[in-house]
Amino acid sequence: MTTDTECLVLTQQLRRRGAVVLAVFALVWACAAGSGLASTTVSVAVGGVGAALTVAAVVVAFRGAAGPARRTVRLPEKWNRGVGLVNAVEVVAIFAVIAASNATGHAELIPPGICLVVGLHFFPLARLFDQWQYTWTAVLLTVVAVVGTAVALAGSTDESVRVVVGAGAAVVLWLSSFHVAVRG
Repeated sequence: MTTDTECLVLTQQLRRRGAVVLAVFALVWACAAGSGLASTTVSVAVGGVGAALTVAAVVVAFRGAAGPARRTVRLPEKWNRGVGLVNAVEVVAIFAVIAASNATGHAELIPPGICLVVGLHFFPLARLFDQWQYTWTAVLLTVVAVVGTAVALAGSTDESVRVVVGAGAAVVLWLSSFHVAVRG
């Protein structure tokens, strides 16, 4: 049996971890976007802004800008096993996207394919972490993936696809990070 204090501590820890993980992966997507830019100066600037946003999200998460948790999470039984399974399926699906895209000669579909996998994995995570805002994270990342696929199928360059998908995914993940850090 857990106490109310233990539940509040776990809620705060999960909120912080979630905000940090979201911010770090937002930075990864921002770097992917920057890699598609022709100008090295602009690419470096994107990375710098991305790093600053990531640091800001981590600081907000650890300073407890939201104060005490407004509600405690209600985790399903064996939630951590479920999270591990969802993340394992995500990794396998990402490798499958990469392999299938390369095998068919459509490397331009790798960024939107990965974005789709990442977006879809947030649907079960919303329930497993009792963080329902992850549902809108899932929806928005799926929209970014669809837009990226449309850009790729329209004949845009691989670089343009990386910019569109990378920037879109980064923004969604940073917004989610700040939301989790501030609102819980």
